[in-house]
This record gives sequence, C-alpha cells and structure tokens, in this order.
Amino acid sequence: MLAALLWPPTYRSSATILIEEQGIPADLVRSTITTYAWQRIQTISQRVMSRTNLLEIADKYKLYQSKRAFETNEEIVERMRTDIKLEPVSAEVMDPRTGRPTAATIAFTLSFDGESPAVTQKVANELTTLYLNENIKSRTERVTETYDFLTSEADKLSQQIAELESQQATFKEKNVNRLPELKDFNMQQMDRTETQLRDVQNELRSLEERKVYLDAQLSQVQPSGPVFSSDGQPVLNKEARLKSTKTEYAVASARYSPEHPDVIRLKREMEGLEKQTGTVSGRQEEAKQLSQLRGELAAAREKYSADHPDVVRLSRQIETLESNLKATPELPETSAAAEKPDNPAYISLKTQLEGIEVGMRVANAKRDQLQAKLEGYEKRIVQTPQVEREYLNLKRDYENAQIKYKDIKAKQMEAQVGQEMEKERKGERFSLIDPPQLPEEPFKPNRPAIIFLGLVLAVGSGLGYAAVAESMDSTVRNMRSVSTTLNTVLLSVIPYKENREDIVKKAKTKKMIVTTVAVSIVVVVILAHLLWTPLDILWFKGIRKAEGIIGG
Repeated sequence: MLAALLWPPTYRSSATILIEEQGIPADLVRSTITTYAWQRIQTISQRVMSRTNLLEIADKYKLYQSKRAFETNEEIVERMRTDIKLEPVSAEVMDPRTGRPTAATIAFTLSFDGESPAVTQKVANELTTLYLNENIKSRTERVTETYDFLTSEADKLSQQIAELESQQATFKEKNVNRLPELKDFNMQQMDRTETQLRDVQNELRSLEERKVYLDAQLSQVQPSGPVFSSDGQPVLNKEARLKSTKTEYAVASARYSPEHPDVIRLKREMEGLEKQTGTVSGRQEEAKQLSQLRGELAAAREKYSADHPDVVRLSRQIETLESNLKATPELPETSAAAEKPDNPAYISLKTQLEGIEVGMRVANAKRDQLQAKLEGYEKRIVQTPQVEREYLNLKRDYENAQIKYKDIKAKQMEAQVGQEMEKERKGERFSLIDPPQLPEEPFKPNRPAIIFLGLVLAVGSGLGYAAVAESMDSTVRNMRSVSTTLNTVLLSVIPYKENREDIVKKAKTKKMIVTTVAVSIVVVVILAHLLWTPLDILWFKGIRKAEGIIGG
C-alpha cells in the first residue's frame, strides 16, 4: 500500500506524426531520396537526440534537477534518451516496385516521460518541433548535396569529353589519310592509281616505239634541201626567194664587180627579203651556202682540172663568202644548216620527234608521280590496322564518356526537379496530426495493480504464516486436541468462563481496530491527494464515469 502511494508518478505526453507521400506522382517526378521512412526517422533521431540537443532541452526545462547533484551529464543524457520513446505505426500497403503487399511505416509516435505534466508536454513539443525541422533540413541538404554532386560529375565528364575530342582531333590530324573509315577509299584509290599507272606505262612504251621509228626516219632525211611543192614546183616563199637571191648574188659577185647593176640589184633584193623575214641571219645563210659550194668545188675538182671555168667560178664564190663571213661575227659554218633546217620533211619529222619527247617527259613525270602516289596508298593501308587500334581506343573512351555524361545530365535534371519539389514542399513530408497533450493522469505507476498485488501478497502471506504457525503450535485449544494428545476418549467437557478482565480487554481491542481503520483511510486519502491525483480531479472523474455508466 505504501509503495503504491509513495511511488512518484510519471507522466507521458505523446505526439503522432504522419508520413505523407509526395504530392506529385512518382511516375512523373522521382525524388532523389529513396531510403525507407523508418530508416530516415532513425537517422533523424540520431541527430535530434545528440548530446548537445538533449543537454540544451534539459537545461531549458530544468529536467532531472534532483539528480543533477550526483549524476554526470552523460548519465543525464542517457536517462533522457530512455525517457524519449519513438514507436512506428505500420500498415500493409502495396509495394509499387514489386506489386506485392508489404508492411510500411505510415506514421510514428514520439513520447516523453517526465515527472511534471506541463514540463512533459513542453519537452514533447520541443522534440516534435526538432523532428519536423530536422526532417525538412535533412531532405533539403540531401537533395542539394545530390544536385551538387551530379553537377560536379557532369562538369568533370564535360571536361573529359572536351579532352577526348581534342585528342581525337589531334589524332585525326596526325593520321588524316590512315583513318579506318578511309580504308575503302584508299583501296579504291590504289586500284585506280594502279590502272592509271598501267595506262601511262603503255603510253610511254608506245611513245618510245614511236620515237625509235621517227629517229630512224629522221636519220634518212637531210635537214636542208630543195623546197618543192606537192606538184614538184619550187616553193617561192620569202625564205626561198631570199635563198635563191643569195645564190644569184653569190654568182653575180663572182662574175661581176660590186658596182655591176645586177650585183647591186641582187644585193638590194636580198637585203629587202632579209628585212621582211627578219628571222634568217645572213651569216647563217652564207655559212650554209659556203658549205654547199665547198661540196660542189670538191666534186668539180674530181671531174675537172684547176683551170676549168666551173672550178674557177666556185673558188671565187667561196673566196667571196669567206671574206663576208670574216667581216661579220664568227659563226660556225657547220652549225648554220643544222640550226635552221629548211627541209619540210625533216622539219615535220623533227617536230613529231620533239612532240614525242615532250610526251615522254610528261609521261615519265606522270609515271613517277603515280608510283609515289601508289606507294603512299600502300603505306596508308599497311599502317591502317595500327592506327585503327589506337583510334578505336579513343573512340570507345569518347563513347563511354558520352553515355556517362548523358546519364549524369538526365539524373542532374531529375535532381533539379526534385530540389524544386522539396523547396515547394511537394515531396514526402511529416505532418503533425496529433500534437502533444497535457497528460491528465500519470502514465505510471499503476497504483491499483500495485495495491491489488499487495493485497494478494498480504493475504497469501498471512495464510501461509498462519498455516506454518498452526502446524508448529502445540497449544491445546479444543477437546479433540486433548483426546488426540492423551490418546483416550473424554468423559465430559467443562466450558470456559470469561472474567471481568477478559471483557475489558476485548472491548479495548475492538476500539483499537476501529481507530486504526479510520486513521488508515484518512492517511490513504491524503496520500492520494498529494501523490496520485488531487481529490477534486478524482471527484470529477468519478462523476464523469458515473454519468457514463448511467447514460450507457
């Protein structure tokens, strides 16, 4: 009874917090916070029930004042953590990921046990506010950290992609003609170059054959000779006329004096023709004529004597030409005819030969160019596998970086949307549906149970003590005990006669019992008023329950 009355009361104030799902369907906007609700609540509890927070609350509301003198701060913190109760409220819901029913935490209750109802309610309110604020703070920090991390990763990947693009550009610039994608093009160009080289070689072979043929024909044709037309008549163009005039001039000069009219006429005609042609040098013509006259003189000397008129005439003509050549700048006699051939057949063959030589030079240059080009293509094709291996490594790294970058950017955009959702309070949130109330009665101890248990124990102990005492007591109290003790049958029984002292003693005992019961009732009421519940509250509760029973 004393334990039930003297045990200090403990009050409990509880709040119920509902875990509401995010306002926007998860199919449209996915939150970056994917942990389970109870796991997040445990994380928040570790932050809220930190040593600093609990000591601040204990100091603010002057908790455990009677224990501060002999307990350390750590013991006070542990005691406060023991008095804080956190219990989940679970329900069976459909898991959207598996499609199966599962137990999920939809709410939780936060309680605090204290010695004073008002202080208990205030502390419970303080803890509830800390939980709500810490939830908002932790969610905001979580989405911000997620967005910052994804942004940092996106920047790193962007920089990596830029470096890989630079490496690819440098590699392509270094191996511009040896890239794998140009392998087929190089093969086609090599085939085409080989075909062109064969054509050039065939053309060069044909030109060489043509040159040999023209050389043979040219060796049979004299550079200088009579000029005739196709019908056998002499061609009297300016050069031919100049040549004929010079011949006549040489004959006239040998035959007549320089003042002879024919010599003067021929000389003037020759000078006029030289001015008209402008390309024929007089010294060259004289050298050619001198060479021709020497040939004729040699042939005449074989036939005739030195006094023959033809020999004398040719000798005078040669002397005249030699004197003219000496008066003009020196020019080799033999080269005059060779530099200016006048035989059309010779000139035609010579022109064709020069054209063939030009064609051969062009063909040789083109052949050398094609051979160099073919070697270049062969070198490219041979080096393509090595270049392809390095190029594929760069390309694979670039593609992997691109895939990662796209993935990170998509997640970054989702994180940004999730961050905006948290700022606008559209994500999962804690809602206080039942704030802490002022406790009207202590949570513990359960005084009726203690009293009932005490009565049961008292009765049991008394019965047990009486049974043990009776079994051990050898006092004779009735005639059966006398008969059992003496082991004989009693003949008669004389009843006990009370005297005056016995009557007085019995009356005192009754008064003492009545007084003790009355005092005990008064003490119990006083203790209940002081330690359990005030009598006025107890009275109103009794009336409310009576009205409920009567009304029911």
